[in-house]
Amino acid sequence: MLDFFTIFSKGGIVLWCFQGVKGSFTGPVNALIRSVILQERGGNTSFTHDSLTLKYKLDNQFELVFVVGYQKILTLTYVDKLIDDVHREFRDKYRNQIQQNGALGLLNGSFDFEDDFNFLLKAAEGSSKAPPPLKMKRYEESDKSKRTVKSMIEKPGDKTKENNKKNKASKKENTASEVIIPPNKGGKGNTPAVPAEKEELTSEEAMKRNREAFFKKKGGEKARKSPKPESVKEKGKKPRVWDGGPVNAKELDFSKPVVNGNAEEQADPDDDLLAPMRERSGQMAGKLLDVECESSSEEEEDEEEIPTVKSNTSAPAKPSNKKSSFGGMFGMLKGLVGAKSLTLEDMEPVLEKMKDHLIAKNVAADIALQLCNSVAKRLEGKVMGTFSTVTAAVKQALQESLVQILQPKRRVDVLRDVMESQRLRRPYVITFCGVNGVGKSTNLAKISFWLIENGFSVLIAACDTFRAGAVEQLRTHTRRLNSLHPPQQHKGRTMVQLYEKGYGKDAAGIAMEAISYARNQSFDVVLVDTAGRMQDNAPLMTALAKLIAVNMPDLVLFVGEALVGNEAVDQLVKFNKALADHSMAEKPRLIDGIILTKFDTIDDKVGAAISMTYITGQPIVFVGTGQTYCDLRSLNAKAVVSALMKA
Repeated sequence: MLDFFTIFSKGGIVLWCFQGVKGSFTGPVNALIRSVILQERGGNTSFTHDSLTLKYKLDNQFELVFVVGYQKILTLTYVDKLIDDVHREFRDKYRNQIQQNGALGLLNGSFDFEDDFNFLLKAAEGSSKAPPPLKMKRYEESDKSKRTVKSMIEKPGDKTKENNKKNKASKKENTASEVIIPPNKGGKGNTPAVPAEKEELTSEEAMKRNREAFFKKKGGEKARKSPKPESVKEKGKKPRVWDGGPVNAKELDFSKPVVNGNAEEQADPDDDLLAPMRERSGQMAGKLLDVECESSSEEEEDEEEIPTVKSNTSAPAKPSNKKSSFGGMFGMLKGLVGAKSLTLEDMEPVLEKMKDHLIAKNVAADIALQLCNSVAKRLEGKVMGTFSTVTAAVKQALQESLVQILQPKRRVDVLRDVMESQRLRRPYVITFCGVNGVGKSTNLAKISFWLIENGFSVLIAACDTFRAGAVEQLRTHTRRLNSLHPPQQHKGRTMVQLYEKGYGKDAAGIAMEAISYARNQSFDVVLVDTAGRMQDNAPLMTALAKLIAVNMPDLVLFVGEALVGNEAVDQLVKFNKALADHSMAEKPRLIDGIILTKFDTIDDKVGAAISMTYITGQPIVFVGTGQTYCDLRSLNAKAVVSALMKA
């Protein structure tokens, strides 16, 4: 049984609705509009909200949306047929009124669709019913009952006649398969000629003889070939010189012997590493810079769709050039959409190329397929201009969809939220989680440096009690950050401090103690570092869910690599599922934002950003672009999409 069926315009005007049960369906429909239609996630035709399943269909020509809702525990096989039939009937019946007066014209005039809908609903329900079981035939109705008794009696001579027929047929096949080798005409390396009347060979013998002759011929050619001279390899290793690298690079070979028994004094490595930070100290205050992506200013159209035809008056034209020019002009006119509505057949080859392009740019295969399906549903039935091409229309729609996906549903402003926590006299807590080796501790240190540059004090909670060396790594970062911002610059107050209790302890308890310590010592921000864990590790995922449920951080950030493709989808889906399954709260806390690391190593293959935001619906808050504390950026959606669409 259906809960409701509604038809409304994309402008938000409800044209008609059917209610099978009492109650309001405004909430589920608004959730569908907000989470699917506006976010360009139309790859799937169904959407689940609380206990309801919603299916929808878009009419791009008349800007209409058809939505049906029913309980998700039910399996209604006729819903897809019903929504297609209602869409077709509604268009055919009110086409002229919508074209003349628009959607408002239906509300102003006589409008009754109740009887038509009930008829279509009964027809759809009747077609979904299982057919009745087949009735068994009686003996009188079978073919065997019509045969006579005489025709069913077998005689002893019948079998011998059948065997003789089979033997004759097999002899004919054997004679047809015999092969006679033709006489030799004097070619080298061939087998000697045998007259056909003297020797008759079977197919197996002929194949064996030809195979032996072939191997003899190949063996003689290999013997005549001279062996290749062996290349002389140079002994010893040479330092690699990178193209475009620094000319006066510091030599890092420390294996050379010490001259005169005196080793040269070496400077503190921290001084060399922190020198660029000291020069740029104070430049990261305020909002982070946007990430920069290489992209072409204006891309050329596909040559097969709109070729470039050049004329040459000085040289005589060749017939082949005329033919290719004519074919090119014909292809250009063929690629134009002459003021007609787009169909799936028109868009299918272009969408297939777009899907392959997205997968090549590191977008997960499932996400690329859903994006192309969403674009197809968005453009199907839409009337294009006279001089518009299918490629241009699909590409423009895909770019708009990608920008809409990367733009967050909610804005995460860390500095604003920290100042709000200051007003409430409590620390702002950020928890970092992710798989092993993605750079959680390094990016935690970058965010610490950015917060210190903006005048906030930071307490780092070392809750990675599983990996050896994790506490020492955070201690090193704390020492370097304090050397960049000594207490003398901040009225004797230490701007960053490490809270650690060693290894093998409960991470949730350490985080709780760190937050309490930060509240007593008036720290502005608490950054909780957790152990890296694979998404399939149930014990560690349970511990992470416990840490988040007990301490209730203000922001849960998932740290992911920009290098991954399909793996990003698996990581995020399983992280969210594990946090939901192992959470002890009524409403489980999931991932609030994403940190995308190693962004400087991927050139224009930025598809991981699309995959992560599409799966979670959460924004990319920070982007790591290097190995220093200053290499932290915010995401620029248009720049990323421009790099993604670059050929």
